[in-house]
Amino acid sequence: MTLPNILKLTIGTLALAAVTVTASAQNQVLNLYSARHYQTDEVMYDTFTRTTGIRINRVDADDAGIVARLRAEGAASPADVVLLVDAARLAAADSQGLFRPIQSAKLDAAIPANLRADRTPEGVTWTGFSTRARVIVYDPLRVKAEDVQTYEQLADPKLKGLVCTRSGSHPYNLSLFATVVERLGDEQGQAWLQGIVDNMARAPKGGDTDQIRAVASGECGVALTNSYYVARLIKSNRPEDRAVMEKVRVVFPNQATTGTHVNIAGAAVARHAKNLDAAVQFMEFLASPFAQDYFANGNNEFPAAKGVKVDNPALKSIGGEDFKQENIPLGVVAKNLTKIQQMLDRVGYR
Repeated sequence: MTLPNILKLTIGTLALAAVTVTASAQNQVLNLYSARHYQTDEVMYDTFTRTTGIRINRVDADDAGIVARLRAEGAASPADVVLLVDAARLAAADSQGLFRPIQSAKLDAAIPANLRADRTPEGVTWTGFSTRARVIVYDPLRVKAEDVQTYEQLADPKLKGLVCTRSGSHPYNLSLFATVVERLGDEQGQAWLQGIVDNMARAPKGGDTDQIRAVASGECGVALTNSYYVARLIKSNRPEDRAVMEKVRVVFPNQATTGTHVNIAGAAVARHAKNLDAAVQFMEFLASPFAQDYFANGNNEFPAAKGVKVDNPALKSIGGEDFKQENIPLGVVAKNLTKIQQMLDRVGYR
C-alpha cells in the first residue's frame, strides 16, 4: 500500500472514531451547579461541549443557595459538579458530606497539592481552579510602606485606629485567618486577631471594594481585600474608580517570609453524581491551559494550574505576575474553621 493510501486510511479511521465518540457522548448531560456567573465562562462551557459532545445543564445560584439545594435534594440531587467560590465555603460543604472524592492523575499533575482538599485513601473531594491573593491596600500619606509588609503587622500598635476590614466571619477572612493561625499557633494566632480588633478604625462592614474606597477617602489607613477587586477598579471605565486607585497602594504581604495567602474558586464532584465519568472529565478540562485562561480572567484571578501564567494587565500592574505564594495547604481551612470562629467571638471580631 502506498504512503498516500496509508494516510487516507489513517485519516478515515480517525474520523470514524471521532464520529463514534461524538455519537456516544452527544446524549450525555453534565448537571452543573455553579456559583460563578461570568460571561467568559460561557466560552469555556461551549468549548467543553464541542470537544466532548457532553452537554452542560447549568443551575446558577450563590454559594449558600447551592449548598442549601444540595442538602435539600439529598440522594435525589441531579448535580454532577459543583462550582463554589472560596476554600472556606468548599470546606464547609465538604464537611456536610456533599462532595464525592475522586482519583485523577491529570488533576494531580496539573494543580498544586496545597490548592486542593487533603487527600484521603478514596481520593480528593475538591480542587481549586483559580486563585486570588489576599492583599493589603494602604494610604501612602498616612501609612509607611514598611509598616504593612506582612499580615502580622496589621496587629502592630503602629496601626492603631487605621485598620479596616469586612466581617471577620466572611469566608474570605476566615480562609486567611485559618492559614495564619495554622502558622502562628493558637495562642499567638488569637493574640494577632485581638491586635487587629484593637487597631480598627471602625467596626467591620461592607465588602472588599468598600474597604479600598474607605482607604482612599481617609476613613481608614489600611485594609484587606482580594486582588480581583483591585483589578476591577483599575480596569473600570468610571473616573471615580480610577481616582480611588490613584490614592492607594497595594502590597502582596509576606514576600520576604511565608508568602501571600491565596484563596481559590474551585469545584467538586457532587456526592450523588449520576454522570461520574463526565464529571471527572469536566474537572480535568478545567485544569487545561485553555480553560484556565477563561476561568481565571473571567474574574481577574490567577490560574491555578502549574505552568499557566497570568495574562491580565491590571494584575500585572500591581505586581501580580510573579509573587511568592503561601504554600500552606488550603485543606487546613476545613480543620480550623470552627476554631477560628470561636477565636473571633472571644476577641469581639464581628
